[in-house]
Amino acid sequence: TLERLRAATGHGHLAGTDALALARRYVTGQGIDKTLSFAAANALTRCLYDRAGYRPPASADSIGELDPQPDEAIGMIGYFKPLLGRVLASGGRLTIVELKAHLAGERDGYRVTLDPAELATCGKVLSTSTILLNDTLDAVLAHCRQARRLALVGPTAGCLPDALFARGVTFLGGTWVTDGPAFI
Repeated sequence: TLERLRAATGHGHLAGTDALALARRYVTGQGIDKTLSFAAANALTRCLYDRAGYRPPASADSIGELDPQPDEAIGMIGYFKPLLGRVLASGGRLTIVELKAHLAGERDGYRVTLDPAELATCGKVLSTSTILLNDTLDAVLAHCRQARRLALVGPTAGCLPDALFARGVTFLGGTWVTDGPAFI
């Protein structure tokens, strides 16, 4: 991805680019362009937060404070293999919606499906923030209307939350960098 980014026309000279103009390209962008434009939107959000003196509350809960319970229908959008343990240990019934057909099928204690309609019965849903980049946000969230809790987590989830909350998201968990040089 980094090699493609460096080779892509128009992306080699981003330093000094107007961040708002770049962020606006999210609406029409594809692939790397969409990713870069959303990164600019996330950076603008961080800038706004810093100027306002706002710091989101810290969370050590990688599953978005869903607190899964025994026999509860839990949905997962995107196959988060490292997060399965906590959900499965709760005794909840886990259904994972995935775009990759080779992952579909019954597993030990959970099911992977390609059909987002199967989220309709889930009271709690954990979603990858990748849905903000792969144009599946509205289509997938349309099947989560019964969810009492809908957590959207991942490094992409650093944007202003208002539009997501209006769509039913109840928890947004992203990454907060405190030491830029160390992060790089």
